Amino acid sequence: MKKIIIIGAGIAGLSTGCYGQMNGYATRIFELHDKPGGLCTSWKRKGYTFDGCIEWTIGSKTGSDVNRIFAELGAAQGRRFIHHEVCHRIEGSNGRTLSVYTNIDQLERHMKELSPADSAAIGELCNVGRRLTPFVDLVDPSGLFEQIKMTFGMLPFIGILLKYGKIPAEAFAARFSDPFLRRALTAFADVNGGTGIPVAGLMYAPAAMHIRNGGYPLGGSLEFAQAIERRYLDLGGEMHYRSRVEKILVEADPAGRGDRAVGVRLADGSEHRADVVISAADGHATIFDMLEGRYVSGKIRGYYEKLPTFASWIQVSLGVARDLSKEAPRVSFWLDLPVKIAGQKIDRIDFRHFCMDPAMAPPGKSAVVVTFDSDHAYWKTLSQDPERYEAEKKKIAAIVIGALECRLPGISGQIEAVDVSTPMTVERYTGNWQGSQEGWRITTDTIMLMGIGMEKTLPGLTNFYMAGQWVEPGGGVSAAALSARRVIRMLCKKDRKDFCSTLPSAKNITQI
Repeated sequence: MKKIIIIGAGIAGLSTGCYGQMNGYATRIFELHDKPGGLCTSWKRKGYTFDGCIEWTIGSKTGSDVNRIFAELGAAQGRRFIHHEVCHRIEGSNGRTLSVYTNIDQLERHMKELSPADSAAIGELCNVGRRLTPFVDLVDPSGLFEQIKMTFGMLPFIGILLKYGKIPAEAFAARFSDPFLRRALTAFADVNGGTGIPVAGLMYAPAAMHIRNGGYPLGGSLEFAQAIERRYLDLGGEMHYRSRVEKILVEADPAGRGDRAVGVRLADGSEHRADVVISAADGHATIFDMLEGRYVSGKIRGYYEKLPTFASWIQVSLGVARDLSKEAPRVSFWLDLPVKIAGQKIDRIDFRHFCMDPAMAPPGKSAVVVTFDSDHAYWKTLSQDPERYEAEKKKIAAIVIGALECRLPGISGQIEAVDVSTPMTVERYTGNWQGSQEGWRITTDTIMLMGIGMEKTLPGLTNFYMAGQWVEPGGGVSAAALSARRVIRMLCKKDRKDFCSTLPSAKNITQI
């Protein structure tokens, strides 16, 4: 039986392990943290659960391709997904509000009521969302016929990308004559992908939600990851926590094809051998640290030098003795006076609550999360002085609570738990490069890679593969799971065996 070592127990690593076990490989996962999930995680503070990842995910629709993948991984059965009527409310300082309805037809009517003069631009924007709905699900074709069918079926999608994948959302927003809608659309783009996201990328989430395939999984991010971990262990996989991989071991390939991966060395100095090594860890650390930059092409080096990543951020999490269930799950509002947070001017607050999930807070109370993009270098320097670092976090929490008081009067007296994570927190617990929250950001330069992915091998190195967000631009839990499936399919093809997948038995399913 061929042995595989997998680096990282995030969604990609766990999923790689599951599919490896399903296909007759003996797998071991080495993870630096003491729990599964990687970036897909949550944590508890004083009776509240603060989530650091899933707001929505592709695969919430029963019968969809990604839902099938989640079912194979043990994460979909018995789990209810929440589909909101309004996913985001954006409030202007003049009292006007944009409610982002998850039904695109309703969203279009609402936007046209706000600004009849912009009906043409609104219709065009919403039509992009409608045209994307057939392509929301990520497809993993198995046979030649399915691959040909997918290729022809993707032609309309490519047409959308060629046109609307090259128009930045900010440029499209500039077409609106209504100043509030211009500003609101820019804010929506900022929250859903950041500066430079093209119109096609912006409307991907509304397209998923329109067909009820972009829901929130009850239980939150960590429970979602733990469900996949349970599936992996039930399949006979082997987990090793608090096991940081420092080096991927390589030897000369006897066949004269360069080098081959033969195992890993951990931070404790121990070495572990395998026939195949799959890194589902941070891409930069894998290529430039664990492999010392020895197996790169100009193309790969260019990715890490030029492509934009998702920003690192500050997350202020609050346990509030107040029921916020009447609010939209995400609310954005502008401040009358900007505030300075971690050296940057902030003029808008975006907060989320989790009242739809009873696992997140005691009855009648709310877990609230506020996030800001923040400079990794700022926090890297500050972390050298632990006292200043902690003082800055407390200062930021106070500023955020004060800002929320303007929108939710009385909330400052209802705070029961406060937690602040920074880019250094992300880096410490996950190893993600520069504290990035996902991987490669979708821009006009990278959108053509969305759903297709990047190469999962490195030049000059055999018996080695990569899975996860650093080979799947756009990232997200669904892309991470699909990436794992693709890697094991590649390995099966190399070993001349049929790829297979199975569903867990009913007795191994937890109801959520």
